[in-house]
Amino acid sequence: MGPVRSRRHARPGAALGASLSLLTLLGATVDAAAQGVPATAAPVSAAPVPPATPAVAPEGAAAKAQEVKASELKPAEKAADAKAVELKPTASGSGESKPSDPKPVEAAAPDATPGKPAEAAKRSREPAPLVYAKVSADPNPALTPRTFLDTLRAAERYAAFAEAGGWERLPDDLARLKPGERSPAIPALRHHLTLTGDLPADAPPNDRLDPPLVAAIAAFQGRHGLPDSGILGRLTLNALNVPASVRQKQLAASAARLMGSKFPFGERYIVVNIPSAAVEAVENGTVVRRYVAVVGSPDKATPTVETRITDINFNPTWTVPASVVKNEIIPQMRKNPGYLAKNHIRILGPSGEVDPTKIDWAGQKAVAYTLRQDSGFDNSLGQVRIDMPNRFAVYMHDTPAKSLFAASVRFHSHGCVRVGQVKELVGWLLQGTDGPNGPGSTWGPIEIETGIADGERRDIKLPKPVPVTFVYLTGYATPDGKAHFRDDIYKLDTPAPEPAATGAIPPAGAATAPPAAMPASAKPPARKAAAPALAKPAGEAHPVKKVERRQPEQAVHVD
Repeated sequence: MGPVRSRRHARPGAALGASLSLLTLLGATVDAAAQGVPATAAPVSAAPVPPATPAVAPEGAAAKAQEVKASELKPAEKAADAKAVELKPTASGSGESKPSDPKPVEAAAPDATPGKPAEAAKRSREPAPLVYAKVSADPNPALTPRTFLDTLRAAERYAAFAEAGGWERLPDDLARLKPGERSPAIPALRHHLTLTGDLPADAPPNDRLDPPLVAAIAAFQGRHGLPDSGILGRLTLNALNVPASVRQKQLAASAARLMGSKFPFGERYIVVNIPSAAVEAVENGTVVRRYVAVVGSPDKATPTVETRITDINFNPTWTVPASVVKNEIIPQMRKNPGYLAKNHIRILGPSGEVDPTKIDWAGQKAVAYTLRQDSGFDNSLGQVRIDMPNRFAVYMHDTPAKSLFAASVRFHSHGCVRVGQVKELVGWLLQGTDGPNGPGSTWGPIEIETGIADGERRDIKLPKPVPVTFVYLTGYATPDGKAHFRDDIYKLDTPAPEPAATGAIPPAGAATAPPAAMPASAKPPARKAAAPALAKPAGEAHPVKKVERRQPEQAVHVD
């Protein structure tokens, strides 16, 4: 999956935003406002940022509107994150996807004067500012050396909540309540938020959505990766109605996944919590930078990894994985023979570059070759790759599909992690590394941009590798004692129950349990005779006795 270092064709004139159309790694135009429920997001930085400051997703009332719109997605739509980016042919029928970056601003000012056509044309070419989803500014990392024990303690606390009856389910109409209004469901809401520590225990009881309760709702939203507006929306209400027993299982499952970890934290390290779709740069136990990310789709899940970042690659090439060649490139070449050339992908064989017209695309022969995309603005890895050797061949990188960073649900990649404002993260990683002008120089924003601008591949080795880990924490506790929760996007918290050894014993309570529990040696006619007996009314005793006589003692024990 990682790029192979070899000769390349420099293309400094490549158009910004062009991309490998079908591949979700390259991204296509997506309506970011319809990307599902909020998870986590927005890059925040404790250090200076580059001159171009991106716009941030709206807060307050706009955040409530975002909640409502996102919550209207059906579960099936949420599960299809990997298919959210589809190929859309251009008018020419070439099959190339539309640029994934925001469209240029229309220059149609009605009061434009004829004397300023050049200025109007300039405005028309200016791209819209990038928008990133908002993430928490909490300085506590998702993973520290004590997260395992803190999460276990939180699981015990939520188990006690569940044993005591948990909290009441709140009515749907509470989502329409405005600050200052009253509702008979407010006391139940107060009880819930008091149990979880979001509302102080000494807060005055009443049935009104008063300022202390609004602040408690905002704290609850922050712990669940929702926009912390303090406004009750459908997504917030859905999170409030998750039973305490489910929350306890999330905490216990996440703690179990941390068992046996030997991650070397150190003074500086990187954490990617996959369900949060966020990247944290941690220094001296505090998050100094947090960035929005795009991680693997449910059918191409990002794996959990513990390794070290060793190199930074400017203008990387991308070697297309064999699965992508088989499932996406070959079907595209059958429709559009110019697809590889348009996306600057070359075919490499044992003796050098291969002419695409010499390959029979009707079969699967192309999988035996190496397909590599040249570096450039339209490369699927963008302009920067963060190299971290591991057995899964995953890494963090830039992307031309930056519009996806504005989405609330960001599970679209083939397994690697795309980082919003990745150049800022690269600047943090390169601290202490000699800059382009030799010893004593540094890699600041200008030096990074200059190093990329020439279009040449450049590898910078870190003198001290930085530990990095990809974790899957749907429930975790921070050192301040707060429990945080995220959606189980990969369905790892509640795996399907294992079948019986022979597969003949169905779950308890199934209608066909008695005949299915018959010994494997039973003859087919006998099994068929037992089936209609179960369909008869309960008053017919003979068939029931027949089934009980066939039920082996061992089967009852296994069940």
